[in-house]
Amino acid sequence: MKTHPREILIYYNSDSVSDRKTLAYAQSTGFKIRSYCHKDSPSTTTSWQTILDSLDMHPKEIMNKAHPYYQANIRGKEFDMDDWAQVIKRNPQIIKSPIAMKGNKAILCATPSDIYKL
Repeated sequence: MKTHPREILIYYNSDSVSDRKTLAYAQSTGFKIRSYCHKDSPSTTTSWQTILDSLDMHPKEIMNKAHPYYQANIRGKEFDMDDWAQVIKRNPQIIKSPIAMKGNKAILCATPSDIYKL
């Protein structure tokens, strides 16, 4: 998934104050913003595989390990990349921070100001 160089794509959790702040920071950049709330816009497995490739991170690195779903169903298990994409697709609430993409670059925004790293 490649975005236009003047566009930022954000996957975020609308229930999180920090995630909403990240979206607000992104809107202040002057770039066109396409935002997707996890619960309103479920993505495809292929999209998640592309996002994970762009992040260049293992799927466990983007997950909130304290989340009850993670603790009950994922902790201690290993999956292949297709299965990880399925887990994230079906349970996007376990992602610990918003994911922002611009062009071929993707980042996990641990703090709202991380959006400026794009």
